[in-house]
Amino acid sequence: MVKSNGQLNETWIKSALLGTTWASSEIILGSFLHNLRIPFSGNILTAIGLIILISASYKWGEKGLFWRAGLICALLKTMSPSAVIFRPMIAIFSEALLLEFSVRLLGRNMAGFIVGSALAMSWNLFQKIFNFIIFYGNNIIEVYTNLMKFAEKQLRLQFDAVWSPLFVLLGLYIIFGVITAIIGIRTGKIIKSGKTTQANSVKFREFNTPGTGNQNKFSYSPGWLFANILLLIGLLFFAGRIHLGIWALLVLVTAAIWAFRYKRAYRQIIRPRFWIFFVLITMLTAVVFTQLESEPVPISTAVLIGVEMNLRAIVVIMGFTVIGTELYHPGIRTFFGNGYFKQLPLAIEISVETLPAVIANTPDVKTILRNPVLVVSQLINYAEFRLDEIKKNRLNEQKIYIITGGIGSGKTTLLKNLVTRFHADNIQVNGILSLRKIQENTTTGYHILDIKTGEETAFLSTSGIDEQQRVGKYFISETALEKGNAVLFNCKSGIVIIDETGLLELNNKGWAPAIHHLMATKSCHLIFSVRQEILAEIIQNFRISPAKIFNIGETKTEDITTEILNTFRPV
Repeated sequence: MVKSNGQLNETWIKSALLGTTWASSEIILGSFLHNLRIPFSGNILTAIGLIILISASYKWGEKGLFWRAGLICALLKTMSPSAVIFRPMIAIFSEALLLEFSVRLLGRNMAGFIVGSALAMSWNLFQKIFNFIIFYGNNIIEVYTNLMKFAEKQLRLQFDAVWSPLFVLLGLYIIFGVITAIIGIRTGKIIKSGKTTQANSVKFREFNTPGTGNQNKFSYSPGWLFANILLLIGLLFFAGRIHLGIWALLVLVTAAIWAFRYKRAYRQIIRPRFWIFFVLITMLTAVVFTQLESEPVPISTAVLIGVEMNLRAIVVIMGFTVIGTELYHPGIRTFFGNGYFKQLPLAIEISVETLPAVIANTPDVKTILRNPVLVVSQLINYAEFRLDEIKKNRLNEQKIYIITGGIGSGKTTLLKNLVTRFHADNIQVNGILSLRKIQENTTTGYHILDIKTGEETAFLSTSGIDEQQRVGKYFISETALEKGNAVLFNCKSGIVIIDETGLLELNNKGWAPAIHHLMATKSCHLIFSVRQEILAEIIQNFRISPAKIFNIGETKTEDITTEILNTFRPV
């Protein structure tokens, strides 16, 4: 079995770069469009994201690229305010999933891209409808239905005024999605042809990622997270089931607590836009339930229905905001970073490092609007340029491999063969091997071998004097101990092999000083051999993040040797 840890595969790297490019367009154009109150600004941003994904697929063909990029873009868009904003997060990720689903089903061709883009664009309409129902409950459906029936009657319309506007909107969304796919396909073909090379001149600049500095100042609490979930579920469950006055009092008390602890939740409900909607919804509800219902209700009852709908909206808006804030707890993020998504935190790190540079190298809004195809082409080329940069940097990063197995399982033999192969490929390798000495089928001790010089020194022996240090039944040679540490301390570059890291090192003896030094300087790649029964303790004691752990009893030695060699061979 081969275990991986801390190594980010190329699909996640590419997804991180695509997600970052998408997020940069959301940040730059998003504020511009929303500040100008441009209609369908959400659809425009969706279109840009889809164009980026579709055009990039002409360069990068990995499966799962779209949904990963959507996930990373969603996380980048929501991380700066120190809380998870569920609506845009769900929208972005859902759009990417729908595009991924269509391409998986129909293929990476025009049909797959057009259907996927139409589905992704249409999601905006469905999410808006769903949001209204979640915020205001089923009463909002009745308000809309009665208003449209009233309009149909007054205007003497000859068609269904309730559903027709929704179908017209859906048709417009689908058409917009088709146009988006065509632009994405055209842009992808331009990129594939290599006609745009301006991104090759981009120079990286150092930036500090904004908005992340205050996250640690908030006192996260799993207890609060659990309580907030219960409060949200409880308040929504009891809406309409208990007396409105009691329920409203519970809502106001809960909202006050949330507003006091969570500044973001407080900001959500003091926005003028929220209170304008509050008044409008209440007035519309009063009109509909007193004038347009088949069985009208008193004005006081209608107003109370409107107030209940708005209080429900307060619960949903604040509830998801406070839960989102608590989900930023470092422990929770680490938990979700394990398992299938264990590479996500590493991808986010790349995205956070890359985002400021992408934003800085994105043209201004005028240029984007004047020639969007060229701008997207440049952004994709920039992402590819950044991919090459990351690959080069990864070659220089310290890599740590561990060979594990039982006593006499062949760990040292594998390392000796590996050294021979390194030498054959002119790859620099240093360190020490532990050679077992056997007489009459009995182990009498171990010698250390300096890989660089070939010098062999007696290290452990079953015979010695009482004053010598011991490990188990073996006496330790101080001379060999000093020589071994000197060999390791003198390693300044290349690959360093440390054979049989074990009990001595766990007690901060043996090669422990040199290991701490090599881990701290990060100037060399490290290959350890460790007995399986103490593997977890060694990893924890030295805080090792191995690129891979190879179990020699479960993986062919030739496969292990080949994989390690391929890692260090020049590209």
